[in-house]
Amino acid sequence: MDSKKPLRIFLGDLTYDTIALSTDSMPTNIGYIAAYSKKKFGSDVDITLFKYISDLEKIILENPPDILALSNYAWNHEISLEMFRIFKQMNPNGLTIFGGPNLPLDMDSQTKFLKENPEFDVYVPLEGEVGFSNVVEKVLNFNSRENLKKQISEETIDGCILRKPNNTFQYSPAPIRTKDLDDIPSPYLNGMMDKFFDGKLSPALQTNRGCPFLCTYCVDGNSAVNVVNKFSFDRVCSELHYIATHVPDSTKSMLISDLNFGMIPRDLDICDYISKLQNEFDYPKQIHATTGKNSKERIIESIKRLNGALRLWMSVQSMDADVLTNIKRQNISLEHTMSLIPVIKEAKLRTMSEIILGLPGETFQSHIETIRKLVKAKIDFIVVYTCMMLNGAEMNTPAERTKWGFKTKFRIIPRDFVKLKNGKMVMEIEEVIVGSNTLSFDEYVELRLLAFSMYVTNAGIVYDPLLKFLREKNIDVFELISNSYSVTENAPEKIKNLFETYRKATIDELWDSPKDIIENYQDEDEYQKLLDDKDGINIMRHYNALVIAELMSDWSEHILKTGYDILKKNNILSPEIEKQYKAISEYCKSISHNPLGRDRMNTNPEYLFEYDIISWLNSVSDEPLKDFKNDSPRKIVFQLSDEQFKFIEDKLNIFGDTIEGKGQVIKRSSLDLLWRKPILLN
Repeated sequence: MDSKKPLRIFLGDLTYDTIALSTDSMPTNIGYIAAYSKKKFGSDVDITLFKYISDLEKIILENPPDILALSNYAWNHEISLEMFRIFKQMNPNGLTIFGGPNLPLDMDSQTKFLKENPEFDVYVPLEGEVGFSNVVEKVLNFNSRENLKKQISEETIDGCILRKPNNTFQYSPAPIRTKDLDDIPSPYLNGMMDKFFDGKLSPALQTNRGCPFLCTYCVDGNSAVNVVNKFSFDRVCSELHYIATHVPDSTKSMLISDLNFGMIPRDLDICDYISKLQNEFDYPKQIHATTGKNSKERIIESIKRLNGALRLWMSVQSMDADVLTNIKRQNISLEHTMSLIPVIKEAKLRTMSEIILGLPGETFQSHIETIRKLVKAKIDFIVVYTCMMLNGAEMNTPAERTKWGFKTKFRIIPRDFVKLKNGKMVMEIEEVIVGSNTLSFDEYVELRLLAFSMYVTNAGIVYDPLLKFLREKNIDVFELISNSYSVTENAPEKIKNLFETYRKATIDELWDSPKDIIENYQDEDEYQKLLDDKDGINIMRHYNALVIAELMSDWSEHILKTGYDILKKNNILSPEIEKQYKAISEYCKSISHNPLGRDRMNTNPEYLFEYDIISWLNSVSDEPLKDFKNDSPRKIVFQLSDEQFKFIEDKLNIFGDTIEGKGQVIKRSSLDLLWRKPILLN
């Protein structure tokens, strides 16, 4: 081989798309790496970027490169390893490079990981630009490109872990971070991202790197990335403008991959620039970002400037002081965060919060209390995640596992599976905590049922009138959520079946080992269950989508009956209250009528209302509904706008019209775009 020819490099950040796109963000991460190497080596390197599995598989089989480098995250670990295996068959002397955060933290586990995965020759931990370019530089200096694997194993390379011939490893002193991030050219501004403006992927942008927090369940809770480094403001604005002028009409979303967006003072200026782009280009309509854990006043102001495109995450994970100490979140001001909720409500911002089930020291009762407190604080959307054991996180070390007595199981990461040309079925698998020395498995299952009921009922907009009315009558809304799954004897039959199948699915999705999962789904009939959305689904999202797409009227009947029974039990009902509750019930059912049906634009409920529910909902005062009685009944029609229809339709075209696809659409749709708008007719 002529060593003077450009070094052919394939860089991949792979996503599954067998059923629907698993991760829909552009591969900006590998774009940064490619842009940095291209800056250093110019025409000496020929770099191609890949996102889709089939594209990479095809070209490896036809014309493999000199170097195959792939990202390593929990959601693409196995497919990357399989691509390495295929590559080695086609080019046994080629070089394989793995990189990303999915690497165990402690040395014993790390060594075990490296030995058990012989498919890669080099590992680049943490930030990849410098370490990867150091490998490329070594290869370019070789006299020959024959047997790159052997040649590279004789080197020492800063920022990398090298596999030696006897399967031992050469570590560099420490991973390398880039302090001045503008040293990394923009993969947008140099055109490397252009081919990914394909109408399916959403642009992903990074304005800074690093996280000042040390959360033990997170791969970024690592002292090595504690310092936050920033791209320049001008660079960020140039990229934002480039993105806004290149996205196709069907792309409405973007991702900001900062770990604490809105927390840095200049984020306000970035939001102002995004707002300017929204006014000029009507983009972005939605921004997916993890908002900061402190400096909430600044974050609130940032979100207000983005015209409803970004949700405010008030992620607490737990509200138990001991649990927060166990996971090293003491430096996150939870009390201050909760005190700002009235300010947030006054600004008419929707609030979201995350809880993690299974954290160290969490009990059934402490988890219940966390949910109760968030519901009482009027958080609009609360999502409970099962705790995932992530490589690179402190919690996933032998010492922490032993200390907390974690009981774990394994399950397929939703939508992450594919059948390759060689006939092999590949799937991604996650390890999750389903018990500990303070939480039993039965309690875990029970809390997953509660989480589901809350996920559907407390999601904002649809049942806002019901929740406000119950609070007006001094009813604890948590009782509504708790009773909705625990008191179902009078529920519609479809809802009873829903909870029974949800409980069964929660148990059945769990396996004892990854090997059991992989072997099972090599069988064609078993693999078909994945294709048919029977297995390998996000249970919470799947059943929520099932409710919204097919069972919304039954769910509303059940929830409204549950609320009615609570009022009755508390001796609150009267003829006037009955009339108010009837109006609220009609309003809730109409808002949520047929949101995803193909005929949704032609089924518009109309009702006469004795009460001005719209003004009552928008009122920040504590005036009761009875004070909003209309002089005469007024007719309201509940409709979806053309904009709402097009947004949802575009997303359905990307993710599919299956229940699982609809779950992805719902996840990526703001509440205002999903539900009907009340329009006053007289």
